[in-house]
Amino acid sequence: MDKTITYIKRKSLPHYHSIEGLFNSIKTEVSKSNETDLVYTKHSGGSPLTMLKNYLAFDKAKNTIYHITGDVHYMALVTGKRTVLTVHDIGSALEGTILKRLYIKLFWFWLPALVVKRITVISEFTKQELTQIIPFAKHKIEVIPNSVSTSFSQKHYTFNQQCPTILCVGTKSNKNLERIITGVVDINCKLHIIGELTSKQLELLNHFKINYQNSSNLEQEDIVKAYEACDMLCFPSTYEGFGMPIIEAQSVGRPVLTSNYGALLEVAKESACLVDPYNIEAIKVGIEQLISNANYRDTLINNGFENVKRFHLETIVKQYLSIYNQL
Repeated sequence: MDKTITYIKRKSLPHYHSIEGLFNSIKTEVSKSNETDLVYTKHSGGSPLTMLKNYLAFDKAKNTIYHITGDVHYMALVTGKRTVLTVHDIGSALEGTILKRLYIKLFWFWLPALVVKRITVISEFTKQELTQIIPFAKHKIEVIPNSVSTSFSQKHYTFNQQCPTILCVGTKSNKNLERIITGVVDINCKLHIIGELTSKQLELLNHFKINYQNSSNLEQEDIVKAYEACDMLCFPSTYEGFGMPIIEAQSVGRPVLTSNYGALLEVAKESACLVDPYNIEAIKVGIEQLISNANYRDTLINNGFENVKRFHLETIVKQYLSIYNQL
């Protein structure tokens, strides 16, 4: 391929983000066979003024295939047709006031979908949702899952059955932390919660006297260590476009509890303890089963190692290279 592949990312922030980590690995692998470049937007946010500033600061290069890696979909209006757009989820298009939803749909979905040649999504679940928003561009959409970072690798451990450390990744409403907290009230364990806690979550943790540790703004190296230090991952999210923590935990060799529908079921399949995320009792029973049943844990860990093979970096990069070649 004689064209440079230029990755466009949102303005770099001073802590780890999954999109950045994911495409850093992809760019490195693609660079082994193709010229690559990386461009960050100059400004963060999604206001009309921010978009205008990012448009004016962008210098379009010739002989280049652009890949907008997520979040800043509106940049397609200046990158042009020879562009791949990756959509991670469409939740933002379904929230807020009517005016806000219209604004998001217009600049993040409708207009970019008209411009770009290819759109990739990270799950069949996201594809179904996106197709409802841009039915006119259905033929452009292709599913390419997220790849698991090579930073996550098998780490042997001895399960602490007396007081296991349960890793909870994320504190936004969809991460379902309040139900997790309520579910472990009668379980002797320690929660390691990654993310900024809300006042309501802190109140709940203190009210139930939960043994917990809280970390936020972690670098990727510290996130990897958190997985290695835990006994299991509890990730019964109510909405995800993919669910990276599932394959990150499985790569390290930890059993996973997650939701029994949507993209999470698609990513985990039969390699995790699947529960109804809206049912506190189901979350509790799932955690207790993972703690008490060593054979069940071992089965999930072994199934997890098999499952993550679908998301190895080399496999995902081949799929992206195929799209670049088409452009």
